[in-house]
Amino acid sequence: MIQAGDFRKGVTFEMDGKVYIVVDFLHVKPGKGSAFVRAKIKNVVTGQVLERTFNPVERFEKAHIERKEMTYLYSDGGLYYFMDNETYEQVPLSKEQVEDALRFITENMSATIQFYKGAAFSVEPPTFVELNIVQCDPGLQGDSSKAGTKPATVETGYTLQVPLFVNNGERIRIDTRTGTYMERVSK
Repeated sequence: MIQAGDFRKGVTFEMDGKVYIVVDFLHVKPGKGSAFVRAKIKNVVTGQVLERTFNPVERFEKAHIERKEMTYLYSDGGLYYFMDNETYEQVPLSKEQVEDALRFITENMSATIQFYKGAAFSVEPPTFVELNIVQCDPGLQGDSSKAGTKPATVETGYTLQVPLFVNNGERIRIDTRTGTYMERVSK
């Protein structure tokens, strides 16, 4: 059990039969009245974010989220198959569960799958990925000295802004937390 007064960022707990993670919190001690905890919590399954106030002595069941490194194998219809790297067991996930991660992962790439009570609910891509640019307008002659950007589409279909000197067919590193260009990578 965990008390609301012990909330910290990243703490997972069960409330009303759903699992939440604490995104942000603030312990408030007003001059008049009793103390309370104002927290921003996120439903780990649906992604819905709520702002609630809690009595610091409210108790909740602590939720244990299991994280496994798995390899993305292939998609078949509306299912996306991931393989456990230790047991070679394949786990099919729906498009809703993998939608955000698909912008950054390709077949045979590793990703972190989160499980709650044995059921997978979300996919996290690696923090940095290297992908090939499949569509990008050429930079104009003389434009490379300015800090300009242009749109580029990578092999997963994700479009991002890249510097003018980056060309079609080049490999780039992307920060998946922000979805931004980091650097060119030599092949």
